[in-house]
Amino acid sequence: MDLTSEAFQPSTTIPVKYTGEGEDVSPPLRWTGAPDGVRHFALVMDDPDAPRSEPWVHWLIYNIPGYAEGLAEGVDKAEAPSDPSGAAQGLNSWGTIGYGGPMPPPGHGTHHYHFKLYALDAEGDLPPGLSKNDLLERIDGHVLAETELVGVYERH
Repeated sequence: MDLTSEAFQPSTTIPVKYTGEGEDVSPPLRWTGAPDGVRHFALVMDDPDAPRSEPWVHWLIYNIPGYAEGLAEGVDKAEAPSDPSGAAQGLNSWGTIGYGGPMPPPGHGTHHYHFKLYALDAEGDLPPGLSKNDLLERIDGHVLAETELVGVYERH
């Protein structure tokens, strides 16, 4: 399985538009090569370079239908966004629902933002508002494939 974005190439800078310094909208994402038997997808975006013991969670979106081939730019910051239909979003590290773009502390160096996509064999019936740990616990044993796209960002 392969995960890409038309907004940035792997291991390159995420454009300001998709950060807390810009419009703070989610970037467009596309995936290919999903395995047979996918019922739904889940996506976790986090920053392991954050100055804390756990990675900073920027976005959790799941219950993405198995026929989906990506996410459009600017997914609504709602528990149940209208696109993709049926999806739900969890809590980020700010304690809010939906995407929160890169915004590392100024002068803290380059941070790496991991967009991790999971192809799942289970029904997409998870409730909105899950934490990252809750989501990972609930999908454990249902992951058919996973892939990731990493972008970077630095504030001076």
